[in-house]
Amino acid sequence: MRDDEIRILGDSPKSPSGKPGGTKWLLALVIVIFTMLFLIALSEYKQQNVDEGRLAYFERYVEHAEVPKERRTPFGRVVDDHVGGFCEIKDTIINDIPLKLYIPHNADMTLHIGRIPQEDESVIYVAQAADVRADNGGIVGAFVLNGKPLAWGLSKRGYCASINGEISIGVAENTHLFEQATEEGGYFFRQYPLVDNGRLVENEPKGKSVRRAICNRIGEIFMVETYMPESFHDFSQALVDLGVDNAVYLVGSSAHGWAINEDGERHEWGKMNIYRGRRGMPKNTSYIVWRKRL
Repeated sequence: MRDDEIRILGDSPKSPSGKPGGTKWLLALVIVIFTMLFLIALSEYKQQNVDEGRLAYFERYVEHAEVPKERRTPFGRVVDDHVGGFCEIKDTIINDIPLKLYIPHNADMTLHIGRIPQEDESVIYVAQAADVRADNGGIVGAFVLNGKPLAWGLSKRGYCASINGEISIGVAENTHLFEQATEEGGYFFRQYPLVDNGRLVENEPKGKSVRRAICNRIGEIFMVETYMPESFHDFSQALVDLGVDNAVYLVGSSAHGWAINEDGERHEWGKMNIYRGRRGMPKNTSYIVWRKRL
């Protein structure tokens, strides 16, 4: 045995061929030990970065903690049932996106086809609902008006239904609510889905525009509008971070609408459209309408 040789005492493991295989076992053990040391060091490195972030002077690291559903409270205030219907209007900012919230009180939602008379004092909120086809002026997506089906399309998976005073917002290719609205004199329309059970839903259209949506958050139904043009993705993400459970799109851009606050003041958006054949609004332009509860 030479001076530069190492002798390992004891029985050496045998390889399947019967030859000594101790070197392989030793190598495997070394790899395992180094792997464990690496993972421990990586964990300590990450924790050190987090600790440094918490101590940063200008931009501190903040862990995101989702507020449990049972701890969320409604955005709208409590209103006595004897108060006349109105829209509570609130401003907020989510992810640097300014939003306006329209929260109806003591009012019921229906759908409407055609121009809404502004002199109708029972109306407290109006916004365009389903889209209209550019080729034939038909309604895009399934649509039920006071129990009468007017369209059966499934180009958009988001839906909103109002049946016997109960509003349902969700995402599904098939839902019994279309048939129920037909049988029970209700209302139903489809639009782009934005939020599905608290999760963001991506949509194909790109570009930016003023965005609107009808939302359900812990059972509270309200509408949201952006102050500035936003992409679908950023708008949906803002709704998710707002704590919305489900949301579907309402026609945005320059579509006309308005809301009436508690003082009877009218807040309008978009451009007034005149119905004049081909140069005006399509005859099948639809709206969601909130009216004071009788």
